[in-house]
Amino acid sequence: MSSEDTELVYLIDDDAAVRDSLGLLLEQAKFEVQSFASAEEFLADEPDERAACAVVDLMMPGMSGLDLQEEMERRGVAMPVIFLTGHGDIPTSVKAIKAGAVDFLTKPVKRAELLEAIELARQEGERMREHVRRSQTAQERVAALTPRERDVMDLAIGGLANKEIARRLNISHRTVEIHKARILRKTGIRSVVELARIVADAAEDASNRRG
Repeated sequence: MSSEDTELVYLIDDDAAVRDSLGLLLEQAKFEVQSFASAEEFLADEPDERAACAVVDLMMPGMSGLDLQEEMERRGVAMPVIFLTGHGDIPTSVKAIKAGAVDFLTKPVKRAELLEAIELARQEGERMREHVRRSQTAQERVAALTPRERDVMDLAIGGLANKEIARRLNISHRTVEIHKARILRKTGIRSVVELARIVADAAEDASNRRG
């Protein structure tokens, strides 16, 4: 594996000994490792979303691991998270997984266990980045729709049937069908349900940027 192919893993833990030991383990497994003593330090460094994952200590002074996971989501940082903690409990692990964590491992973690979790995270990261790419492309295409197509789209994702859309816009049922077909073709989206999700994601992204 060349240096260009070496995958980056972020390691965020307030315990220097843990950072050193896990960093050595990961480097021996041919990963590039960047370590941080706190969530705040990690966020200040503007994390690279192309990283394989972030291995995050759950309990840290200041921002906790769960807080960091929530902040990454708020900022739109599409990166898989693996939690690593010496204070794990079932409710916390369930909360972490439900929030999108790839795995929740308890210290001291076995080498094989950590590397397996990182491989799963790497695969999840590819899926996340592909979703973001498709979503961004679709959002750009939605923005390029004609005003009439936007009118039809807004009513369609609001759950209105073609007949009702036609009545509201004072156009024919057939014209509505033609507009919907053009909308799906122009955006590259397969269904109105997926279109609604893309529009909702775009609205959420815009809200986060304003926040």
